Amino acid sequence: MKKEKMNGRLRKESGKMHAPSVVLGLAGGCLIGAAVWLGMGGASDLNLPFSHADKPAPTTTDNSEGNVNVTPSKVMTLAENTIADIASEASKSVVNIDMKRTVAIQAPFSMMPGFGMVDPDSMPKAQLVGAGSGLIIRQDGYVLTNNHVVAAADEIKVTLDDKRSFMGKVVGRDKLTDLALVKIDAKGLPVAKLGKSKSIRPGDWAIAIGSPMGLDHTVTLGIISALGRSLDDVNAAEMIQTDAAINPGNSGGPLLNIRGEVIGINTAIRGGHAQNIGFAIPVDVFRDVVDDLIAKGRVARAYVGVYMQEMEPRVAKSLGIPDGTPGVVVAGVAQDGPASQAGMEQGDVIQRVDGNQVDSSKSVQTLVRKHKPGEDLTFLVLRKGKLVPIDVKVDDYPVEDNDS
Repeated sequence: MKKEKMNGRLRKESGKMHAPSVVLGLAGGCLIGAAVWLGMGGASDLNLPFSHADKPAPTTTDNSEGNVNVTPSKVMTLAENTIADIASEASKSVVNIDMKRTVAIQAPFSMMPGFGMVDPDSMPKAQLVGAGSGLIIRQDGYVLTNNHVVAAADEIKVTLDDKRSFMGKVVGRDKLTDLALVKIDAKGLPVAKLGKSKSIRPGDWAIAIGSPMGLDHTVTLGIISALGRSLDDVNAAEMIQTDAAINPGNSGGPLLNIRGEVIGINTAIRGGHAQNIGFAIPVDVFRDVVDDLIAKGRVARAYVGVYMQEMEPRVAKSLGIPDGTPGVVVAGVAQDGPASQAGMEQGDVIQRVDGNQVDSSKSVQTLVRKHKPGEDLTFLVLRKGKLVPIDVKVDDYPVEDNDS
């Protein structure tokens, strides 16, 4: 009995001593299991952009059952080459965009008394140059880029990954999303593979490709830092934030996921002392914009002509309503705009849009943007203590001459 107890105690103590080895053994088993899964074709189920045929043969041991042992170094080789394979394939649809714009330099004395007006054609000229990136979205020569890359350009040159160059022409642009569509005379071009916005999560890998500082087809790696970022109240897109390095010249280039799918168009960076805070337009946003730009050269966007202000205690007091009243205050209405024509007034408190309760100007904008020009939109506003329904006919967002 004593011996059995001692053996039992020894066995328990032995178990305690080797517990870390058991954990390590399990971890090692998981790693080897993952390696075998990758080696036996599991990676192909994920549709990762590499094939095993062009990789060095792993050290294997075959047995009668046909099992294959894949070394951990093989797993590391696959991981190391994945980004390179993705970049190599995706770069085929990424272009470099160079733009030129000629401006007149006005002489400082041209308006001084005694000199009269100077003929603009006789003024000295200067040529402004800029560079950016773009993405081939159709094999017949349609290239997507940022509006700020090609805005007011007199000359646009598009250079492909294979170093061929074409003169480009802007066929449509949208200031609100900062997107533009450029057409080049080419056929059979490699088209980018697009992903979906709904699949993006903070922490996912992110790969940026573009021409920062004129260095074409530069590849940088990072993660998705956040979603739903708003750069301003006007921009229609809720941006993807990434820490993949983005610099001047990356604008218009793609942001990719680990499957090599385009999930965004790089468009802005945070300046000042910030580092690696970049923003991209989500893929689901530019899908819709591209369709409109190809069909009409511009984007039809819902417009009601309301200027809004968030509800605050100070604002509620000035309106003579209880603090904590839900809704968004109408700070003003555009003259002759849809809301004005429907009877909406300054000081109204928007509480519902199409039956949906709202508590911020952003929530109102989101509901309005779900409608198309010509559709009806119902607002429920609080006015002098009473709820008033207002039916507004949605109009097309007014376009400035330099936006068309």
